[in-house]
Amino acid sequence: MATIQIKIPDIGDFKEVEVTEVLVKPGARVRAEQSLITVESDKASMEIPSPRDGIVAALNVKVGDKVSMNSLILSMEGEDIPSSGTPAPSTPMPMPMPMPMPMPEPQAPSGAGTVNTEPRSTPGAAADMHAEVLVLGSGPGGYTAAFRAADLGKKVVIVERYPDLGGVCTNVGCIPSKALLHIARVITEAQELAPSGVQFSNPAIDLDKVRAWKTEVAGKGAKGIAGLARQRKVSIVQGTGKFDSPHGMTVSQADGKSMRIGFDACIVAAGSSVARIPGLPYDDPRVLDSTGALALADIPRRLLVIGGGIIGLEMACVYDALGSKVSVVEMQDGLMPGADRDLVRPLERRLKKRYEAILLNTRVAKLEAQPEGLLASFDGPGAPGPQRYDRVLVATGRRPNGREIGAEAAGVTIDARGYITVDRQQRTNVPHIFAIGDIVGEPMLAHKASHEAKVAAEALAGHKVYFDALTIPSVAYTDPEVAWMGLTETAAKAGNIAFEKAVFPWAASGRARAVDRTEGSTKLLFDPQTKRILGAGIVGVNAGELIAELVLALEMGADMHDIALTIHPHPTLSETAGLAAEAGLGTITDLFIPRKTVHHEPE
Repeated sequence: MATIQIKIPDIGDFKEVEVTEVLVKPGARVRAEQSLITVESDKASMEIPSPRDGIVAALNVKVGDKVSMNSLILSMEGEDIPSSGTPAPSTPMPMPMPMPMPMPEPQAPSGAGTVNTEPRSTPGAAADMHAEVLVLGSGPGGYTAAFRAADLGKKVVIVERYPDLGGVCTNVGCIPSKALLHIARVITEAQELAPSGVQFSNPAIDLDKVRAWKTEVAGKGAKGIAGLARQRKVSIVQGTGKFDSPHGMTVSQADGKSMRIGFDACIVAAGSSVARIPGLPYDDPRVLDSTGALALADIPRRLLVIGGGIIGLEMACVYDALGSKVSVVEMQDGLMPGADRDLVRPLERRLKKRYEAILLNTRVAKLEAQPEGLLASFDGPGAPGPQRYDRVLVATGRRPNGREIGAEAAGVTIDARGYITVDRQQRTNVPHIFAIGDIVGEPMLAHKASHEAKVAAEALAGHKVYFDALTIPSVAYTDPEVAWMGLTETAAKAGNIAFEKAVFPWAASGRARAVDRTEGSTKLLFDPQTKRILGAGIVGVNAGELIAELVLALEMGADMHDIALTIHPHPTLSETAGLAAEAGLGTITDLFIPRKTVHHEPE
């Protein structure tokens, strides 16, 4: 067997980079594309792959060495040497891709096509790195897009502005909020068990431990995503990315330096940011957004939540359970404006018993920062006089980040609200640039972004795929939870759509009675003629888990008979879906009235 010298290939604008890992030993058998060493510059970390199969004869580098292009890595005994003899030292190696830098402990961060074949546009400085697919943002949509593209054989780079992968959802959104909501639920369940004969003393809350546990939960998710990136050889570049051309992006890094990445295709997954109400004293640390609320700096004696939507109500549930006196102010005439009123009503009744106040048809006219607290003045029928609060959470929605990515340099169209317009393949007006998630429009939900991500990745790889979901479910993880999908009753009436409605009240559910949570209900909307499912809504404990069956039913074109004749386990809350279908068909025996439906004909 001939001996071959393996050297550092052309790694772009990287010179005298440090060897941080040696991944093979003398005598080891390696395969082509297997990583030999890891090197790290001030801009990125990358693994150097083997150009061929062979056995390591001798190592020529160690951890801490500085290497550049053509530095000798190791000698290898080749197993399948071409007849022409030993390759020259300059045998081309695949261009290595920068790999994820080690992830620090989580810190709170603030959402059939072909690859375009136009010549790469590279104005200004030359690219420090090139990607077949560049993904801007690493939230649920971003990392899904990156990983799917990598699985399809693409060389992928993720640009992420924060130290940890996972975006808002993993770090300061969905995951940590659900961790705190779990704590809140256990506390309230323990309190409400007293009438059954079991009574607990008041909980002793160690806020430092609660905060650390919440951070650990989020951190495990971020580390898991980083591990998946390494396994797929997806590169991570930390910094704020902005387009500088249709095929280039400049990344500004925390140390003040910048680097330029060229790309063949790009998937924008830059998400959204907290929307702000003008005129509030945001420079006062007692005024919180959702990120600040999740930081859990303290348990305020009195908390005002501005906004009665999902985010505001979820955090209200947390602070209420931890001991705050909570008030909610909402400009609309009901909480959670996007959901049907009959689904929200049980939640509203429960919150009125627990919260200090729920102020509907009311707005905060003024919020004044004073040494002793935040003085809020209200405007609206029945509004109270000025009230002083220890903290105020502003939860009035989110806005897309479309105007923050330098879209004009790439020629990508942004609408008046800051959204990027895409087609059913998630393609923008620039054919090789795609966009997904919050930045392309409502609903701003992680599960929507993930599905859009796979469409974008597969479309740019040449697959004939389209985003064609019949429904995107929504869930409020309040207590009780509220979940809905498909056609809502409100939308049906507004759109003059014929439907019938069947409702099963949880007061007739054995499982709901057993857990003493009978305020819930399961509602089905269906076509009067075909009986096919049009929509559904559930309010009650674990509604977010229960809605998935009905989402699948809608996607599969199921009718009321399909659901009613599906044998559900008893006693469970899941069987309320089957019982609601029976109620709609008039075959139910668990209710005295044999048929409980509402028929609505268009006018």
